[in-house]
Amino acid sequence: MTTTRRSGAHGTAVVDGVPGRRPSAVRGSAGPRAVRFLAAATALLLAGAVGAAGAGAAMAAEGSTVRLPVLPSRVDAGKPCTAGSDRRATDVPWEQVSLQLGRAWQSASGAGVTVGVVDTGVSASAPALKGRVSAVGGAGTDCVGHGTFVAGLVAASVQDGVRFAGVAQRARILAVRGSDARGEVTAARVADGIRAAVQGGAQVVTVSAALADDSAALRSAVALAARKDVLVVAAAVPDTPTTAASLSQRPAARDYYPAADDGVLSVLDVDVDGQRPTGAYTTDSAGIAAPGDGVVGIGPAKDGHYIGSGASLAAGYVAGAAALVRSVHPELTAAQTADLLRSSAYPADVPRLDPYAAVTSVLTPTAAAPGRGEAAPESPVRLPADKAAGPLRRALWPTAAGLGVIVAVVWAGLVLPRGRRLGWRPSRPQVSETTPEAAATVPAGAGAGGTTEG
Repeated sequence: MTTTRRSGAHGTAVVDGVPGRRPSAVRGSAGPRAVRFLAAATALLLAGAVGAAGAGAAMAAEGSTVRLPVLPSRVDAGKPCTAGSDRRATDVPWEQVSLQLGRAWQSASGAGVTVGVVDTGVSASAPALKGRVSAVGGAGTDCVGHGTFVAGLVAASVQDGVRFAGVAQRARILAVRGSDARGEVTAARVADGIRAAVQGGAQVVTVSAALADDSAALRSAVALAARKDVLVVAAAVPDTPTTAASLSQRPAARDYYPAADDGVLSVLDVDVDGQRPTGAYTTDSAGIAAPGDGVVGIGPAKDGHYIGSGASLAAGYVAGAAALVRSVHPELTAAQTADLLRSSAYPADVPRLDPYAAVTSVLTPTAAAPGRGEAAPESPVRLPADKAAGPLRRALWPTAAGLGVIVAVVWAGLVLPRGRRLGWRPSRPQVSETTPEAAATVPAGAGAGGTTEG
């Protein structure tokens, strides 16, 4: 038996205990050449199969990094309004990769759906939203930039030279103020904003504010949305504190409003690892989670980008996904749309948004039966067949056939000659030598005992 190992600084071969000796090849066989041929041919065939099936994997966010200005949530009195950014993020942001938006866009675009953004206003001149923003009152301008950022997460279109885009690129935006012009929020302003968005024809409304106290005005506005079949999405908690002292410990879990009101889809923010940011506010009543830590978005002017964090931004992603669902499933009520977003989400302590699963899932007929304004029953979700599976299987058939031919050639050229040299012969089938006399005759109708009694 030949044994081989590598030894010494220069990798000298040691074969059968003799340094420098190389293992001898079997005479008359292809040996290593056949093995190399088989490996190369297999690789080529598999590469061809993948090419025939088509590439469908989402690209990861790679490439050079760029430092972006931080998005403000308010502008103090006497300070200038937020200007447009001159810096652009040209790579795919991590949040788009995480949400598999490229796959979701193959099935839905948000066309025909209007999303109300209750925030600091939305700049109608933002290039990525141009031509798709209508406003209530003076909400078509945005001194702070926060509302424009959220609207961009919902519906920004792709711009030349960048790969950032909103979730529902063909949805329309209804800008509504839920604060004063500089970002100061009150319950009355938020309630008025929700009412204005509902009355303005929005099918989905995203609310960035998370208030410590509920109010009759907030509950009334949310109830109006439910009666009008409008889905309200809201930040489950205030955006993460940015001061060093507040980051030292996480505040105790509690409810915030209007997110905690009945009928509102409450959203938490998570980071690139699916975890809550350090020092973030928290709650025990959130319905779904979405990217919201260090996400890229647009500004109120120019075509540059900002970076921001907070549950208000995560709510923008969920509102965009709701627009996708309502564009492909207009028969679903607001409550059913929320149920579908939650039931199709990635399983976690707080389920994580999965827009692709939401737009490609189908509710059972019993789930679609209730009329508008009625509660949707709990029901399983069925995923449709993967359309890429058929082409992949068809591409792999010739691959399997080619591998079979290669194996047969190697067998004939390598294994059979060696077997003949070793005296190998196919075994012959054994033939029974039982004589006709020894064969037992069983009468027709006989049972296990061999005879039957008449």
